[in-house]
Amino acid sequence: MSHPPLRMQFYVLTRTLIGVGAAFAVVASVIMLVDFVELSRTLGGGIDLSFFQLLGLTLLKSPSVILLLLPFVFLFGAMGAFVALNRRSELVAMRAAGVSAWRFVLPAAAAAFLIGVATITVLNPLAAALNGQFEDRRLALADDHAPRSGKQIWLRQGDDGHQIVIHAKSYKMTDEVVQLTGVSLFFQSVGPSGALDFSRRVEAARATLMPGYWRLSEVREALPGSESIRSEQLSIASTLDHRSAMETFAVPGTVALWRLPDTIHAAELAGYSAAAYRLRLQQLLATPLLFSAMSVLAAAFSLRLMRLGDLAGLAGAGVALGFAVFFLNQFCGALGATEVIPPFLAAWSPPLLALLSGVTLLCYTEDG
Repeated sequence: MSHPPLRMQFYVLTRTLIGVGAAFAVVASVIMLVDFVELSRTLGGGIDLSFFQLLGLTLLKSPSVILLLLPFVFLFGAMGAFVALNRRSELVAMRAAGVSAWRFVLPAAAAAFLIGVATITVLNPLAAALNGQFEDRRLALADDHAPRSGKQIWLRQGDDGHQIVIHAKSYKMTDEVVQLTGVSLFFQSVGPSGALDFSRRVEAARATLMPGYWRLSEVREALPGSESIRSEQLSIASTLDHRSAMETFAVPGTVALWRLPDTIHAAELAGYSAAAYRLRLQQLLATPLLFSAMSVLAAAFSLRLMRLGDLAGLAGAGVALGFAVFFLNQFCGALGATEVIPPFLAAWSPPLLALLSGVTLLCYTEDG
């Protein structure tokens, strides 16, 4: 007696996954086309790049944008699948056979949750790595064809007892090397009360980040109350590595999930606010719930019987609500990044509200 409902559930789940796959193909194609055109306009205008070079850069850049829009993929894909099943009266036949809507909505939501787990554990680190390669290649192309100057940056490193603030007039980053020019290092000691006391200042023409230390060239060191000391080279211990040095001022969305705890710890040790990174970590952890919520919303707005009419209006309302959830997520993210509200609340509120809205509407549609 239980086999027919199971076959129906598997059939609906299969159709839903096909719909999500089709929506993913459309969204990915549009994003890659837009990125290709944008790179052609920005990089191709000043640098002679071949079609395959532009395509390679597009393939490196697009995955991070695609992952950002994956909630819409689940919304549009699941909605398209359920609307198609409803138009062919397959859902009507299933419900007439005694299969509750919950029996084929919950497997789709569970599948979306599992895909969300795979997204944050596998696809997110992969997309972050590809985005890092894109930035490296873009900078390498810019340096080879149009050297940059005057790009000031600030870094900070340290521990519980000492802090070093690093200012550079420009920098160059390759796959393995971070090199700063026009460098000033301000050394500070942390007192028992947490107050910072200036101890010395070091200026250098160049600074290269090596494993575990900065190698400074053409150095001038100044201590309070004494004359400056000049030297050709000087080594300064560093708590940064190639990637973490760039992540100190990178957009949190470009940092992979597995690196976020270390990045948060390093930012706090260096005295930076880690709110944006904490928010990003919580948003990634909430991603599976967001995917499930979008699937439930899609089903809730697509299960209305064809004989009751206005299915197109309900589907349009579902799309509008999906966009509302997306913008609410962005708005809460802005509040969480500035610590107006706690990052945990900012990250988990939109998925929970979307899920509760979908479940409420499903209860109204299914149970009256």
